[in-house]
Amino acid sequence: MKSLKAILTSLCLLLTFTSCAGGGTTAVSSGSEKPVSPAGQNDAESQTAQPAKLLYLGHASLRITTPEGRVIYIDPYAGKQYDAPADLILVTHDHFDHTQLDKIKRRADGCRVITYKEALVKGEHKTFDLGYVTVTAVEAGYNRNHNVKSCVGYLLTLSDGVKVYVSGDTSKTKQMPELSALHIDYAFFCCDGVYNMDLKEAAQCARLVGARHDIPYHVIPASGDKFFDRERAGQFDSPNLLVVEPCEEILLQNSEA
Repeated sequence: MKSLKAILTSLCLLLTFTSCAGGGTTAVSSGSEKPVSPAGQNDAESQTAQPAKLLYLGHASLRITTPEGRVIYIDPYAGKQYDAPADLILVTHDHFDHTQLDKIKRRADGCRVITYKEALVKGEHKTFDLGYVTVTAVEAGYNRNHNVKSCVGYLLTLSDGVKVYVSGDTSKTKQMPELSALHIDYAFFCCDGVYNMDLKEAAQCARLVGARHDIPYHVIPASGDKFFDRERAGQFDSPNLLVVEPCEEILLQNSEA
């Protein structure tokens, strides 16, 4: 009887230990399970597709995890959560608060880096079809601090149809009214009012673009370790306002979800 009791006690302890050991799994994939070989990777990824996620790192820095588990960084600068290996890095222009690529220490095999230099060539905005995402460069600039010839925004269309627009550093562009026909799900608008458009102009741009969700970012100039102002973000005048704070992660869903 004592022997049986000892065996059951040991088994319970083993099960408890096993459960605790697996309890630290984070909601976002670290990328370690992603296929690194291009051959057959689309089939494998489609079988393990999860809802896309967006992590706001602060200022103009974003991290998107696609349904396939691919990781996309945009304008690395703010925040510390650059641990997931990058599959794609996008840069809108050359200012220091958008170009800290050294923060991204881990990169997946075949990682692509697309900057404004590749995205805007001889006045033509380029499109990049990577399978798990299609990236289309769009106009940005139109103010004294940002030349339209050397700045871009990006429109990302994920494999599940979700569309994310990132304005980059800009004022109102000539192209914005055309974006409304694309039925964008999430639109990020800079609105610091010092180096770019202010809240009022950004809200006007939001109405032109017509996205389902309007998200203010780059709401203040880069200064020390302050990358966001919640009160200012809340003043963005849009009926579709979605305030996302630094280190907050949201699920990305298209209009049909």
